[in-house]
Amino acid sequence: MFNSLKIYRLFLTFIISFRLGLNYNIVHSASLEQIRERGKLIVAVKDNTRPLSFLNRRNQLEGLEIDLAKQLAEDILGNADSIIFKIVDNQERLQKVIDGEVDIVIARMTINSFRSRLINFSPYYYLDSTGIITNNHQIKNSSDLFNLKVAVINYSDTISSIRSSFPKINLIGVNSYKEALNLMENGEVDAFASDNSILAGWIKEYPQYHRLSLKLSTKGLGVAMPKGLKSSDLRNFINQSIYRLKISGWLNQRIKYWDLP
Repeated sequence: MFNSLKIYRLFLTFIISFRLGLNYNIVHSASLEQIRERGKLIVAVKDNTRPLSFLNRRNQLEGLEIDLAKQLAEDILGNADSIIFKIVDNQERLQKVIDGEVDIVIARMTINSFRSRLINFSPYYYLDSTGIITNNHQIKNSSDLFNLKVAVINYSDTISSIRSSFPKINLIGVNSYKEALNLMENGEVDAFASDNSILAGWIKEYPQYHRLSLKLSTKGLGVAMPKGLKSSDLRNFINQSIYRLKISGWLNQRIKYWDLP
């Protein structure tokens, strides 16, 4: 199964490139001036990635990415509530910003070279990484994982990250987080490896789990924006805002507030 990972990724990249290429020239993105005239910033977000962006018990969006979106609306329009959220899934994120259906995307999108050919990214607002959680309190650090079974999502980047650092770990592929949870609860695997941003939300929901102290394969999450001259003022403004939020300590404060590692 894992031997076909590279072939699968190449095939997926081709399909995505072809699909996006069909609509690449159909860009209706709004300029910074048009957004201010409209009086609303349209932002694509996810609703199921606690603590980055999720629906709380009152069915309201919250999380680090929601805080960031509201702060950017405050910077651009002078009002944090001058914002329209559009819920998207992973497959929609690129197309939404390319087609100009949203002004920006803040949806746990990793900055990489493939996506950067199609859209622009802000400086990273959070450095994500690969981590491991377990409900076995005898497992306290990565050295305790020797010869144990660790669940990973099939075809995810986590596989290569874990393999390169722990080549002898026994990886068990799963198709969903729910499947990983069931295997751990039933004692069929000893731990689960995924992005630390995901694991932080997992621990909030299931406090019987704990995260091992490690960060592998660091990768930046960025605000996605349209390419093109028309969007240049918006990109420059958002980039400057991200830099300011870093320097002021605002981003670090919100990261700590949401218990992100």
